[in-house]
Amino acid sequence: MADRNLSRPPLGRRLRLCLGFRVPDQVEEAMEAPPGPLRLRCSAQNYDWGRFGEESTVARLFEGNSGSQIELGRPYAEFWMGTHESGPSFVVASPEAAVAESECLAPGVVTLKKWIGENPGALGLKVVQKWGKNLPFLFKVLSVAKALSIQAHPDKELARMLHMMRPSVYKDPNHKPEMAIALTEFRALCGFVSIEELKDVLVGVPEITELIGNEEASKIICSKNLDGYLDTKALLRSIFTKLMSASKEAVLQLVSKVKDRLDVESKIRTLTEKEQLVLLLEKQYQADVGVIAAFLFNYVKLSPGEALYIGSNEPHAYISGDCIECMAASDNVVRAGLTAKYIDVPTLCSMLTYKQGFPEILRGVPIYSYVSRYTPPFDEFEVDRCLLPPKESVVFSAIPGPSIFVIVAGEGTMQISSPAEERKVTLGNVFFVPAQNEIRLIAGAGAPIHLYRAGVNNRVFG
Repeated sequence: MADRNLSRPPLGRRLRLCLGFRVPDQVEEAMEAPPGPLRLRCSAQNYDWGRFGEESTVARLFEGNSGSQIELGRPYAEFWMGTHESGPSFVVASPEAAVAESECLAPGVVTLKKWIGENPGALGLKVVQKWGKNLPFLFKVLSVAKALSIQAHPDKELARMLHMMRPSVYKDPNHKPEMAIALTEFRALCGFVSIEELKDVLVGVPEITELIGNEEASKIICSKNLDGYLDTKALLRSIFTKLMSASKEAVLQLVSKVKDRLDVESKIRTLTEKEQLVLLLEKQYQADVGVIAAFLFNYVKLSPGEALYIGSNEPHAYISGDCIECMAASDNVVRAGLTAKYIDVPTLCSMLTYKQGFPEILRGVPIYSYVSRYTPPFDEFEVDRCLLPPKESVVFSAIPGPSIFVIVAGEGTMQISSPAEERKVTLGNVFFVPAQNEIRLIAGAGAPIHLYRAGVNNRVFG
């Protein structure tokens, strides 16, 4: 039987011969049977906003994944799983690996990007047709001790332009919609507050009104009905742009006034959560315009298992906590505050949608026992969350696209349908699972397994 299968032409070639039309080479390659799961060695980023030592989920995952000892005095901010060149993952060759015979693995490791380029069938036909020989998503874990920058990610058209103009800053021509799923209590700023809340801000934070001008503020404060969405958008854009474009001297004075006022008022009343956040940000980023800009954004507090998705051209800043993050395969960021990195205020202010209102919170939809799915409105990705009790098992059915699995807690066994094999899994293990592989996980007796799977949004295969 094995000899007969090996002697037959590949499926793509057989279709071409039978149907009499040319099948593109990359599509033909994607029709070939993919191999089994691959263990990955992943990258960690040590940005200064990361959590230190063993307090960092990223640090613990990196230690389990690489065997490297945690450096207690070093921040561990992001754990990257995917093919992006800024933090590549590597395929680890081992005697157990289903692809051990691949020549590219002879030295021991090869980047996942290179491996996929040589084995595009692992992506599945529809993924290759839509994105070529590229993994369309980037999977991460974040551990946030200090607020990240106020930022937004460009849409595809703007990303291409920025990459062409400043490739050293904007690393690729892709957009970067993203989603964060809380592992711990997680705090973020996301999107602009509603028009009613904006009125309250302009009344309650007189320092902002002083900076942008009474006439501008009065248009919002005194209005009963703004004449349609465009007027609201134009006014908000004008206010935000004036604030973010203020001189360093004006910002220094503004932040100082707000801090002094809140310090005094805290002695006679309980400050709001937003006011307390502003004081925290001032400690982290003195004299930064982002401290004041926080008043204009929604303050989002996620409990473990809750998720937030962020589209292109939407402002946001992660504040604290650990999370799973998935996004389109890009590292493009336009920053304008709460950072010492390069800022591009004109680009950020011009690119935003200025959509107002509290963002949608996802809580996952159960798809079978112990597994919930988070499905954002983006083709590139979806994420499954699995909390598997001790000794229980769960089956992830074969799907027509690739997946990445990460074990964030616990240990157990992974069984692979074809070829039939079994592997032990533990904290920090990461696997790239090619299309059409069924995976069965069994939790050990001592503790539950907590894992996440990232894959292409199932609507692509619908």
